[in-house]
Amino acid sequence: MKNQRLSNAAGATDALAMHRPARIVRLRTMLHVGIKMMFHDKLKFAGTLFGVFFAVVLANQQLGVFLGLLSKNTMFIDNAGANLWIVPASTQTLQPGKPVAMTALYEARTTPGVAWAEPLLFGGGSVSLPSGGSEQVTIVGTKAPYWHGGPWNIVAGSVDVLRNPDVMIFEDSERDKLGGLNLGSVREVNGYRTIVGGFTWGLLPFAPSYSFAEYDYARVLLGTPSDQTSFVLVGVAPGNKPDSVAAAIQARTPDYLVLSTHEFHNRVLHYLLVSTGIGATTAMSTAFGLIVGLVIVSLSMFSAVVDNIREFGTLKAIGCRNGDLALLLLVQSTFYGLLGSLIGLTQISGIAGFMRSPKLALVLPWQTYASTPLVMVILCGLASLLALSRISKLEPGMVFR
Repeated sequence: MKNQRLSNAAGATDALAMHRPARIVRLRTMLHVGIKMMFHDKLKFAGTLFGVFFAVVLANQQLGVFLGLLSKNTMFIDNAGANLWIVPASTQTLQPGKPVAMTALYEARTTPGVAWAEPLLFGGGSVSLPSGGSEQVTIVGTKAPYWHGGPWNIVAGSVDVLRNPDVMIFEDSERDKLGGLNLGSVREVNGYRTIVGGFTWGLLPFAPSYSFAEYDYARVLLGTPSDQTSFVLVGVAPGNKPDSVAAAIQARTPDYLVLSTHEFHNRVLHYLLVSTGIGATTAMSTAFGLIVGLVIVSLSMFSAVVDNIREFGTLKAIGCRNGDLALLLLVQSTFYGLLGSLIGLTQISGIAGFMRSPKLALVLPWQTYASTPLVMVILCGLASLLALSRISKLEPGMVFR
């Protein structure tokens, strides 16, 4: 009995050893046949590849524009250099609103764990043009000597020019719009004679462009009382947890919101996505690109199967199962997805570089490049199901008719 069990076990082991190479051979064969059949009809190969390419370019272009628009409206928060923000209770986005009393600033400065706290002014400004009329800007008042919330991406001049009387820094891409600004140009801003001391690049949110002034001069331009400000920026001392410091400041300033930079960033994103409808519009455009690509790839693969129906019948007649043919189509769909993604991402990278401007830019993070091939392989895999449904019903005997 014992010998019989050993014999059965040995037989099972031999069968398993023979089964493994057989599966490897089947896999290798389907891989080889799938690639050969794919390149056999070059016109259909190009058409299917174009479907993947089109979906990659259109979807990523829409997504890049969407992320670019969002980043323009969170860039100030991300570049202000603060850990915490004290804002009016009703704040949903970074816009001038109900003022914050300076007592909130003093409370923050005396809170344990706070390294520094500075006021920040935000308000609308009107720049008078030499030709008549005016253009709107967003005036930002920032405190010397650290200029928290102050200008970045400076392409002409330096932030320290704001120490000089009646000086502001404007957006470079708005120079023509503001009457041909140059360094040293003089304009009236909210009725006050102002000298152009420098230029930034790309600081254009949905609202008018940011224009920076020293805090006290901005207070004059905006007519803000000395006991009020727009926001309070707070830096947390090393070794302290921002959440704990925020809770301590919140307890001292119950009339206002104390938000971390991350929380404020997400609050603005939520407002833009929910209140403006940008998210729904972009999602529809991106989905449209993917659906069109899916349709093109599905029809191309189904057409290729129909044109090679006798070949698939022959494969079934010589012993290929539906699982083998499904593997063949999976090989083809994976190849289409990866190659189409590579070509499409190369193209969209070129488009992003060409479109780079302060007013519109495609933002394509590394996650986009990493996820696109996976999404397209899944898309092509779904497309292959249509072709598989046709093959699964195929009778091997049809090749003898």
